[in-house]
Amino acid sequence: MASGGECKYSCKTASETLEWIHAIINFLKPYRFFLDAHVVNFFKERLWEAVDKEWMDCLRKEPVDNLLRIPSGAVQDHWPASLKEFVLTLRSLSLPREQADLQKAFPGLQVSLLNNVLAQGMNHKKKHEIEALSAVIGSIASRVGVDTIVDVGSGQGYLSQVLSFEYQLSVIAIDASSHHGRITDARAERIKKHYAAKLRKYQYGLENRGLITPKTVTCRVLSPDMLKALSNSLLQKDDQKPNNDGGNVNEKPLEGSAGNELTSSLHANGKPSLVLAGLHACGDLSVTMLRTFIECTDVRAVISIGCCYNLLSEGIIEADTQCGFPMSKGVKSAGLLLGKNARDLACQSAERWRGLGEAAGLHNFELHAFRAAFQMVLFQHYPEIIIKSPAIGRQGKALRRQHHRRILESSADIAESLSQKNCKKEASCSVDSCTESADTKGSTCNDAVSFHEESSHWSSRNCEANPIDRYSMFVKFCRSGLHRLGLHNSEDIEFSGLWKQVEPFSELIGPYWTLRAALGPVLETLLLLDRLLFLQESSNMVEAVMLPIFDAVLSPRNVALIAKKL
Repeated sequence: MASGGECKYSCKTASETLEWIHAIINFLKPYRFFLDAHVVNFFKERLWEAVDKEWMDCLRKEPVDNLLRIPSGAVQDHWPASLKEFVLTLRSLSLPREQADLQKAFPGLQVSLLNNVLAQGMNHKKKHEIEALSAVIGSIASRVGVDTIVDVGSGQGYLSQVLSFEYQLSVIAIDASSHHGRITDARAERIKKHYAAKLRKYQYGLENRGLITPKTVTCRVLSPDMLKALSNSLLQKDDQKPNNDGGNVNEKPLEGSAGNELTSSLHANGKPSLVLAGLHACGDLSVTMLRTFIECTDVRAVISIGCCYNLLSEGIIEADTQCGFPMSKGVKSAGLLLGKNARDLACQSAERWRGLGEAAGLHNFELHAFRAAFQMVLFQHYPEIIIKSPAIGRQGKALRRQHHRRILESSADIAESLSQKNCKKEASCSVDSCTESADTKGSTCNDAVSFHEESSHWSSRNCEANPIDRYSMFVKFCRSGLHRLGLHNSEDIEFSGLWKQVEPFSELIGPYWTLRAALGPVLETLLLLDRLLFLQESSNMVEAVMLPIFDAVLSPRNVALIAKKL
C-alpha cells in the first residue's frame, strides 16, 4: 500500500493561491459527473456506469478497509495506474489536515486545559476545539493589541465564556437564537459564581478587577453592513461604567439597518478595535465575517473556522456579486460554480472514514444501498414525491442502533454459551487472547474466533451469510421511510422484485461512494483557498494564513483562516 504525497502547492501569495486553485479546477473538469451526482440515485441513474469500468472491476473485489482509505490518499500496488494517479493527485491537491504545532505557530502560546466548571456540558470534541481555539484567539488578540472579541455564531456561549473567564477578554456573543442567548447568560452566571468564590478564597489580588461576563446579542447577521453596524454600535464610548454583569443586549433579530439601533454597553480603551472569531459559523456567516474584516476599520483581526458548505449561497459569476462562493475575483473569473451536491461533498471527512473499521464501513455502504433502492420505490410508485426532493430523516441511525443492539444480544448469548464451554476447559483463556496462536490455546481460542465471526455476520463482505436478513432490513427501511413521508399504503409494493433488480449492483456502491468521497477534501480546499484569495486580493496590508488547529479525527472542519491588519 502507498499513501499520497504531501501537497506540492503553496498559498503564501495571491499568485501562488490562484495557481493552486486553477490546478484544482482543471483536475475536476473530467469528474464533473461525480460532483453533480447524488448517491440516492445510484440505482435509478446507474451512476456506476459513468466511472472507468477498470476501476470498478478492481475495487468491487477490494477489502472494505482499503476502500475507506481512498479519501485519505492511500492506494494499492495492484490497482490500475490511472486509478492510482486519480487518488494520489487528489491527495497532492488537498490542504494538509494534520493538526499544527500551535506553540510553534504562535510562540509563547499556552493551551490551557479547561476546568470542570467551564467544561460542563461540552463533549470531548467541543472541549478539544474550545481549548485550542481560545488559546489561539488570546494570542492573536494580544499581538494586535485588542481586548474585545466578537464571537459570531456563538451558540451556547462555550467559547465566549472561556475567553471571558480564563483569558480576561471582553466578549460580545452574537447568535441568531434568543434561546441560545438565554442559555449563555444563565451559564455565565453560574461560572461567575465559581470564579468569584475562587477569588475570595485565594485572594489573587484581583478583587477590584471585577469579573467580565460575555455580552449576549440576539442578531441574525445578514450582511457585512449589519455586522459592521453592530460592531460600531457596541464600541461607542459613553459616560457610563462598563457593565460587567453580562446580560442580553438585544433579543430581537436585526434586519436591514436595525443594527444601528443598538446602544453601547462597553467602553473602548483608546482606539476602538476588536477581533472577530467564529467557531464553525455556518454557511455564509463565515464569509460575512471575512468581508466585515476587510470593510470595517475597527476589526483588527479575524479567526474563522467554516462549516456547513452546503448552506453557502452560490450565485451568478459577476465581479460585484456577494455570495458565499465564489468570493475572490480569481475564482469568479474562472467561471466556476459547484452546485449543492458538490458543496455537500466538501463536508466529507477523510480522517473519520479512514478509522471507521470494516463492520461500520460495510454498514455505511449498506445504508446507502437501502436509501438508493428506496429511491427506486418512490420513483416507481410515488413519482410526484421525487420532485419535492424528500428527506426521510436519520433512518441510518435508527437502523444502526438496531444493528448494534442485535449484535450485543447475539454476543451475550454466544458469550454465555462459551462461558459454559470454557468452565470445562481453560478458565483463564479469554476472547482477547485470540491474537495468540490457535495452537497454544486449543479449541477455546477457536470458539472465541467463532464469537467474532458470529457477532459480525450481518456485515460480511457481500452479506452472503444472511441475504434474507438483509432483505428484511431493506423492507423495514422502506416502510419506515414511507411512513415518515405520510405514505402508509405499502401493501401493493413488490419489494422483493425491486430488491432482486438492484441487489446484484449493490456491491458497487462502496467503491463508487469512496471514489466520490475522495473528492471531498479537494472541494473543501477549493472553498478555503477562495476565501484566502479574497483576503489576499483585498489589501497588501493584510496578513492571512490557513492553519489546521484541531485534530482532524475529532473535528473534521479543522482549518482556521486567520488574518490580521498590519
